[in-house]
Amino acid sequence: MPFLQTLAGYAAPIFLISSPIISYADQAMAMHRKRSSAGFSLDIPLIMLVACMFRIFYWFGAKYDIALLIQAFTNIFMQVILLKIALDHRPSHSSRGGDAALPFAGSQDGFMGIQRPYNFWQWRSPKPYWQFLLYLFITLTVLELIIAPFDSLYPTYWGLLGIIGLGVEATLPIPQLLANARSQSCRGFRLSLLVSWILGDTLKMYWFFTSTTEIPLAFKVCGMFQAGCDLMLGVQYLMYGENEPASRPQQWPYAGMKPHLPRMSSGRSTPTGRRTPLGEKTY
Repeated sequence: MPFLQTLAGYAAPIFLISSPIISYADQAMAMHRKRSSAGFSLDIPLIMLVACMFRIFYWFGAKYDIALLIQAFTNIFMQVILLKIALDHRPSHSSRGGDAALPFAGSQDGFMGIQRPYNFWQWRSPKPYWQFLLYLFITLTVLELIIAPFDSLYPTYWGLLGIIGLGVEATLPIPQLLANARSQSCRGFRLSLLVSWILGDTLKMYWFFTSTTEIPLAFKVCGMFQAGCDLMLGVQYLMYGENEPASRPQQWPYAGMKPHLPRMSSGRSTPTGRRTPLGEKTY
């Protein structure tokens, strides 16, 4: 097997660096062409952007393979473009299948009965999305400058960065799994993206366990979990295909009131009939 190991040693880093563009370019172009991001979970850019920021700062301590660091930068570049397109073409709640573009949408009680604080990552205005990412980057930069000089504390800190970053990245397929299961359809989620994920997992796992360069254990564990989730996405695609999303009746959230008799309140009304939280600003 020395030949395959040598081949993977050259092919895997090249594929990993280019995979964000290969994986997401078709998804981005499809949303731009259709002018709709229905079926695509906005949590995917959130997960990848947060994970890659943590991975970049993790490198300063772990000094892992440089190809994985370059991949993090490439991923950030592509995810920013993807997020911009997805936000520009979000379908309204009233459109058929419109909920599928919202992260963990479709439940009055939020995800698994837990409401997101301040409608996190469900804002109507694009500005809070970019502000959150900017504040996160500034926070990580400041912490790096403050903690790095302390030799006794720094190893624990960058180890924690790696666990958080790779752990978050491992959850990447979960929002799409939930969106597909909720709508009973994979429409809007590109088959090319799924295929690239599964092929990438296969090559990545082989390289992780045969590479002679530094690949921390956290990369291997989180990579195996993500590969399992990607395979489940493949099963969903075989089950649901690109069927019409299952339509769900909208429930009027205020018991005892009729939809044509609006309730007077100081908050603004959202498309689902709920009041806008006071913590959400209008930009």
